[in-house]
Amino acid sequence: MAANDGRGQARTLDPEKQTLLNQHTEKHFTAGEIVRDIIIGVSDGLTVPFALAAGLSGANATSSIVLTAGIAEVAAGAISMGLGGYLAAKSEADHYTRELRREEEEVVNVPDTEAAEVAEILAEYGVEPHEYTPVVNALRKNPKAWVDFMMKFELGLEKPDPRRALHSALTIAIAYVLGGSVPLLPYVFFPRAREALVASVVVTLGALLIFGFAKGQFTGNKPFQSAFQTALIGAVASAAAFGLAKAIHP
Repeated sequence: MAANDGRGQARTLDPEKQTLLNQHTEKHFTAGEIVRDIIIGVSDGLTVPFALAAGLSGANATSSIVLTAGIAEVAAGAISMGLGGYLAAKSEADHYTRELRREEEEVVNVPDTEAAEVAEILAEYGVEPHEYTPVVNALRKNPKAWVDFMMKFELGLEKPDPRRALHSALTIAIAYVLGGSVPLLPYVFFPRAREALVASVVVTLGALLIFGFAKGQFTGNKPFQSAFQTALIGAVASAAAFGLAKAIHP
């Protein structure tokens, strides 16, 4: 595999090292941003319409009213959550662009200071002066690689995907709709809101347990603990909404 030196020229790795890389396949999970968006969308989608449906049922609303209000909430929530995801990702991209321009200016205007910062970063990893000096000198000859190094190791910023904002918005919105349809589905089949509420509680808590377990698996947390916590949050939210509605409208 050829590596680019930052000036458009390809550099070839040592054959022995390239062989080692070809023989070793790392199984890292790299879809963190997509999973995060799905978790945000499904989590809120399951919880908010669930609490709304429970609250309206507690106020003695009919199934048709609960369903209508629930659909309206899911639509509004999906748009709001999707827009929030878009703006968050867009802000990250704008922040990266600003910092990139600043670093590009600094390696030109204050190269000695930037070189000192590279030395400081490497020293923090235990690299001795006689070891990092050639690295610093090599980076000074390669401005693009120098800027990339500073973005990653000084600022901790990775170049964002230019399509990230749109993908984030769509992923969160779709996940919210899918999650929000679960607690509302029983109200389609049960004309009496109380019966629909019981079915909604069973179905939604089951979905929350499954979702929480899967979330724990993907994020590396304890799956059963994650399942319990996720279901508990949904149960508390719906119980609070139902109790408040009953207190206001006995």
